[in-house]
Amino acid sequence: MVGVWTIAGKLTPAPVLDHLDLVAAPVAAALRALPEGNRLAVSAIDATLADTAEFCAHYGSPLDASANCVIVAGKRGDTVRYAACVVPATTRADVNGVVRRRLDARRASFAPMDDAVSLTGMEYGGITPVGLPGDWPVLLSPEVAAAPELVIGSGIRGSKLLVPGEVLAKLPGAEVVEGLARPV
Repeated sequence: MVGVWTIAGKLTPAPVLDHLDLVAAPVAAALRALPEGNRLAVSAIDATLADTAEFCAHYGSPLDASANCVIVAGKRGDTVRYAACVVPATTRADVNGVVRRRLDARRASFAPMDDAVSLTGMEYGGITPVGLPGDWPVLLSPEVAAAPELVIGSGIRGSKLLVPGEVLAKLPGAEVVEGLARPV
């Protein structure tokens, strides 16, 4: 699959296992252990263009082929549970409905930036579902799981991963959740 990415635009995809220096440390560790790691590619990008809209406009990768990963904190009393939500970039995660119920929380919101960065070991704006803490659920919208090709974060702002959705669906803790993605 590496090298045949129709969504790459101006990116230069390379086998990620040969370029682990282009991903965050927890992502590299997870990729080494991932049976299908050889199906993923990575491409260096300008870190100032990591935000999805700017990235797609500059590199010519279709917005509907990008997926965003957001970290959500759900609270019930003194207990805080975290989850990653991966949805198409053209949608938003249903944090206060679907995610809140999945986390059995009274309140759910995007995790504060400092918490998301420190708990994942990744850069804000580059957080990816690959390499997250093992006890976190990784909630995927059905559209993400079914996508033949996606562009996602790499754990740093200076690169992007290219991955089939079916590989994301096999990540530790991954769950495909109906209704997770809502129109913007």
